[in-house]
Amino acid sequence: MLPRQFFKFLCVGLLNTLFGYAMFALFTWMGLAYPVSIGLATLTGIAFNFQSTGRLVFGAAPLSRLTRFIGVYAVIYGLNLAGVALFLHLGLNIYAANALVILPLALVAYLLQHKFVFNAP
Repeated sequence: MLPRQFFKFLCVGLLNTLFGYAMFALFTWMGLAYPVSIGLATLTGIAFNFQSTGRLVFGAAPLSRLTRFIGVYAVIYGLNLAGVALFLHLGLNIYAANALVILPLALVAYLLQHKFVFNAP
């Protein structure tokens, strides 16, 4: 059985993912290179996700934790770039490549946020 907090993270994460992927698709559609599109989607997602994840999943979103939250997103950004590059190398298109890395990145994001951001001393 999944812990209730992780289930809430997945539900809020679905909203956050839809927002982030929509931003990525918009920036890519505008003609930006995928590293720039992923970067801009990540930056816009940070602002949206900090409040939604902090408050709805972990019960609070103190600004004192924002630097740690951004650090987690920097790690997620790097993993996202690497995953997309791998799938592009394997012949997938950019949209499918980014879609395939979303779920594994969600798990990594939860674990890092749980350990280093919202439950940190």
